[in-house]
Amino acid sequence: MAAAAVAASIATEQVARADKRKERSRSPRGQAKSESDAKITHDVNKAEVDLLDGHSAEDIFRSSQNRSGYTYDDLICLPGHIAFGVHDVCLDSRFSKGITLKTPIVSSPMDTVTEHKMAIAMALQGGIGVIHTNLTVDAQVREVMQVKKFKNGFIMDPICVKPTMSLLELDELRQKCGFMGFPVTEDGKMGSKLLGLVTQRDTDFLDNRASTQVGAVMEKVGDLVLAEEGVELAAANQIIRDKKLGKLPVVTKGGRLVALVARTDLNKQADFPLATKDKNGSLRVAAAIGTRPADRDRVRALVAAGVDAIIVDSSQGDSTFQHDIIRWMKAEFPELQVVGGNVVTRLQAKHLIE
Repeated sequence: MAAAAVAASIATEQVARADKRKERSRSPRGQAKSESDAKITHDVNKAEVDLLDGHSAEDIFRSSQNRSGYTYDDLICLPGHIAFGVHDVCLDSRFSKGITLKTPIVSSPMDTVTEHKMAIAMALQGGIGVIHTNLTVDAQVREVMQVKKFKNGFIMDPICVKPTMSLLELDELRQKCGFMGFPVTEDGKMGSKLLGLVTQRDTDFLDNRASTQVGAVMEKVGDLVLAEEGVELAAANQIIRDKKLGKLPVVTKGGRLVALVARTDLNKQADFPLATKDKNGSLRVAAAIGTRPADRDRVRALVAAGVDAIIVDSSQGDSTFQHDIIRWMKAEFPELQVVGGNVVTRLQAKHLIE
């Protein structure tokens, strides 16, 4: 009995102590601590919300409350936390349904921006260039063909000279161009029959430069080492190394000059793994047209030249004229990639898509 009474007394005392501790937790000091903890938690959550600067693209462009129009300088893409490296970033983007770009950059179809040199540079880096339309049809076709025929490491448009050019005129050309060797062709143009090659060693120490013609001192084609059209760059470079050549002309079976490989370019050549190419390995290129009826003939010529895409260059893309020429192109050339514009609203884009 005495033991039971002692145990009950101990239990009662423990309960009383617990109640006292509970009461102390409700003291002003304890309450202040609890309120302080709650405030800190609230402030942290509020701070996290406050740190979420800016707006989503959905909020900016699709909100029914948005009545503002934006230009390029009005918007800034905000950086955020990342957990990946540069090597994990993929920029692959579609220029059209059938053309993918590794580098989503397109050069403008302006006469001060894009002709064949810019288009080649853009395609090599993974983008695409759009040849402007402020050219005759034939000139625009030539620009497109120069891009399609380009092979990295091959000089596709070397400066050629006629055999009747005087050495004095050749000296002036050398000063203007900055290099010494030139292919000699029948009419002094690329694509004509190759007659020989004239270099500095052929013309050094010669007098009567005004009356002496290139054809009299050049190295004749029969003495040259040539490569046939279709040769791979690696094979052409190996020929240059083995034969210790300065320049290697590339000719057709009929002897017409189609390209040149220079020894000085061996160390400059680079691979372009991102290059935008078609299924045949040629660089891709686009060309611009207008909406006039005569532009239909331009489209036919560009398609025959191998253009990869047609861009309808108009300040107002949502017009009857543009709709008509797009429908015609899609019917006439079902596989042709067509880009319309310019449009700035979703409704205008919808009209072009339809």
